[in-house]
Amino acid sequence: MLTEEQIAETRASLRELQVEHHDLDQVIDHLMLNPPADDLLVRRLKKRKLLLKDRIVALEHLLQPDALA
Repeated sequence: MLTEEQIAETRASLRELQVEHHDLDQVIDHLMLNPPADDLLVRRLKKRKLLLKDRIVALEHLLQPDALA
């Protein structure tokens, strides 16, 4: 069980990751709509975005009450 402090820290981290994920989405869209896009850069940004999404899901899971408890 998380303490109130851990919950607050996790929520803050979650918000930061969500903002970064959104920003990356905008950058990727911009790069793809304004050729010539740097394919390597776009691939790296997409990979980072996926990693962020995985971390976001993990943090959201931590914040959700356990349905089995």
